[in-house]
Amino acid sequence: MDGDDLKWIKSSYSGGSGTECVEIARLSAHTAIRDSKDPPARRLVVAAQVWGDFVGAVRQNRLA
Repeated sequence: MDGDDLKWIKSSYSGGSGTECVEIARLSAHTAIRDSKDPPARRLVVAAQVWGDFVGAVRQNRLA
């Protein structure tokens, strides 16, 4: 997976300063995550359920 053929979506929480830009790409059973400031760098790939659980925890402020 080189990532160039994926549809990357920038986080709605990314600020306009360019310092905190996270992008995700949905795969069939996984989610790829990358730093949009360095697209060719390594990507983190997790199971779609794991990503959904993480996003849910963030939305519910369960991470401290």
